[in-house]
Amino acid sequence: MLPLLAALGTVPNTVEWGPNVAIVMIICNLLAFAIGKQVIQIQDAGPAPGMFLGLGLPALLAVTSLGHAIGVGAILGLANIGVL
Repeated sequence: MLPLLAALGTVPNTVEWGPNVAIVMIICNLLAFAIGKQVIQIQDAGPAPGMFLGLGLPALLAVTSLGHAIGVGAILGLANIGVL
């Protein structure tokens, strides 16, 4: 328990949610969507026949998950260097 409490003291301050953070997250999700459209081979696979901008549900979830992972890294990185 003591190492866990010691690690909590080293957590850096993160930037609060605001318009700049939202713009970075949107850009990262658009980037991931563009990557997904190029890389995913079976874009319309899935249980539901409906598609969102050419992607089936599994591909859409994968693309947005990748976009959020890229966005978190970008937001933390930009906040660390003082841009956000």
